[in-house]
Amino acid sequence: MEENVLNIALFQPEIPQNTGNIGRTCVLTNSKLHLIKPLGFNIDDKQVKRCGLDYWSQVNLELHENYEEMREKYKDANFYFITTHGDNYYTDVQFKEGDFIIFGRESSGLPDYIRESAPERCIRVPMVETTTRSLNLSNTVAIVAYEALKQMGFPHMK
Repeated sequence: MEENVLNIALFQPEIPQNTGNIGRTCVLTNSKLHLIKPLGFNIDDKQVKRCGLDYWSQVNLELHENYEEMREKYKDANFYFITTHGDNYYTDVQFKEGDFIIFGRESSGLPDYIRESAPERCIRVPMVETTTRSLNLSNTVAIVAYEALKQMGFPHMK
């Protein structure tokens, strides 16, 4: 298989079902999944594998001890941060192969120190104003990943 097109990073994910669904999306979009510890579950959790179905063994997965370790390892890459606090829409970005798209925790999103490190790279999925915080994490990953892939002409996809 060709080199991964996108890098999907989950900052301290809490819900194994979301991570399983996102892993499945990563397999089918030729994206690498990065999980930034601490995780809210055991990576071998049967719920993760159940949601990833028989795709879980095919996930190109990289675990990181913390955000800083990942940033240092991939310091030359483009990073975009999905947050309800972003000033720009995800459709405003011109995604390129190899970009990192960082998603926050289900309960609290990305911490201030990450968002404030590059506010111009904070992007959001538009939603109506409501008492609900945001879309489900796995749905948001799919929305943003497919926009990025569309912009690139769906590389290596049929």
